[in-house]
Amino acid sequence: MASNPKPNFVLLLADDLGIGDIGCYGNNTIRTPNIDKLANEGVKLTQHIAAAPLCTQSRAAFMTGRYPFRSGMGSCDGAPVLKWLGAASGLPPNETTFASILQKQGYSTGIIGKWHLGVSCESRNDHCHHPLSHGFDYFYGVPLTLLYMCKPKGLLNIDVQLTFFTHLMAFFLMTLMILRYSNMLKINRRVVFYAALFGILFYIIWYLKPILLQYLSCIIMRNHEIIEQPMNLERSASQLLRETQQFIDRKKNVHFLLIVSFLHVHTPLVTTKAFTGKSKHGPYGDNVEEMDFMVGSIVNAIDNAGLRNNTMIYFASDNGGYLEDKDGNIQTGGWNGIYRGGKGMAGWEGGIRVPGILRWPGVIPSDVEIDEPTSLMDIYPTLVSLGGGELPNDRIIDGRNLMPLVTKQSPHSEHEFLFHYCGTDLHAVRWHQKESGAIWKAHYMTPVFSPEGAVGCYETAFCACDADGTSLLDPPLLFELSADTSESNPLDPHVDPQYKTVLDRIKAAVAEHQKTISVVPLQLAFLNYLWRPWLQPCCGTFPFCWCDKEEGNATGILA
Repeated sequence: MASNPKPNFVLLLADDLGIGDIGCYGNNTIRTPNIDKLANEGVKLTQHIAAAPLCTQSRAAFMTGRYPFRSGMGSCDGAPVLKWLGAASGLPPNETTFASILQKQGYSTGIIGKWHLGVSCESRNDHCHHPLSHGFDYFYGVPLTLLYMCKPKGLLNIDVQLTFFTHLMAFFLMTLMILRYSNMLKINRRVVFYAALFGILFYIIWYLKPILLQYLSCIIMRNHEIIEQPMNLERSASQLLRETQQFIDRKKNVHFLLIVSFLHVHTPLVTTKAFTGKSKHGPYGDNVEEMDFMVGSIVNAIDNAGLRNNTMIYFASDNGGYLEDKDGNIQTGGWNGIYRGGKGMAGWEGGIRVPGILRWPGVIPSDVEIDEPTSLMDIYPTLVSLGGGELPNDRIIDGRNLMPLVTKQSPHSEHEFLFHYCGTDLHAVRWHQKESGAIWKAHYMTPVFSPEGAVGCYETAFCACDADGTSLLDPPLLFELSADTSESNPLDPHVDPQYKTVLDRIKAAVAEHQKTISVVPLQLAFLNYLWRPWLQPCCGTFPFCWCDKEEGNATGILA
């Protein structure tokens, strides 16, 4: 690869996109011609694995090339993802991203879209977790993630829990009054008064919660400046596409790294009129097809700028599709094809197997499918090598350079083992037995599905990582993925002679892997992710936080 000049890098990262949602991975009803074309012009990875089944943890691994627990971005006793902008949690300042290495190699670096790796540590404006503190010259986008409260109509939906607690408090107050005025029990009238006052305040606060969250969490920043608070979700897709096209145009004469971190297809699904009602799969299909249009527009901007042959384009998703997400009877989450499970499920393939496409004309061959284990963490060493940098020698990098594999210099992935974590708990291990070509996976923990017989946690709307939400398996479940991709038929530990041999090899690998683990502060531990008013980003004087500096600036690209 030394004979090739340093390329530009454009990394396209979808949010919660299921591997079964796009045409080149088998979907024949949702139209994704632009993503399919990207695959036809490059390499399609069919065993591309996220390092975690959730946004924050997976993105931390992507940016650092390391399992998220190594940077403290995995947690089981706290939140699985960042929930507030006013929390001290985030990607630690001592982590080295591939952006920071490329920046030192002279690359102009930018990220447009979703960040979800924290903002500040100790004061509102220290921005220690911000993209500009992690190697990026330019940031335009959402520092947190999409929430249902970000969608204006979402404010009209009263939380089911609010209704339950309102009824419960009303019943409690009525019982107090009956007991007092019937003389069945002596109760001081102050007790009744303060109970009623508490109930009223509780109701007001809970009712205002969606409005408060919209203003405090749904914001758009340009570099360190808040330009929308709350964000106007109806125009955000056009704004992000405009910013992407302008970045490419500004940087076409220099080496650049650009990450386009789509808000699509995370819920709430907000799709422009041009794509609403056009797919065969309702609001979710509309959103996927709109994202596909955006992908095509970005690729066209690259090609039209004369950058086609010196730009590597990468497309992937941060984790699998969200099976349990529904609006009434309509599923608003993704489809993971034949793979079992989905978002939030670290061991099952549906939560971690994602699309992976690479295009670099003249260097990466076209229309090639590679069925070898690869990881989102592999982007780190791949970009560092191609960009002329060196990997940090003071820490473990879990990713592997993809170039020998995708350029056919090597027939096999460098990954012999991949470890599948949910927070800090090891749920499963994948072994690529290169001599035979077999892929094995042992499950040590699995989520408890609900209702019984379902393949998902529909009663709780999300699968948990903690002890209460998982089953510890002894003996472990063992699947031969190369023969049983849907993980339907585990080997019988009492009958199958391969069970002990394979499990012993995996057990030895786990023991070696555990020797590499060191204790670090948990960024997502309970005390770290608590909301702190003094850390809350605010466009104005806190708590009066609102502004719209983009008004009249939307181009209507997707109108």
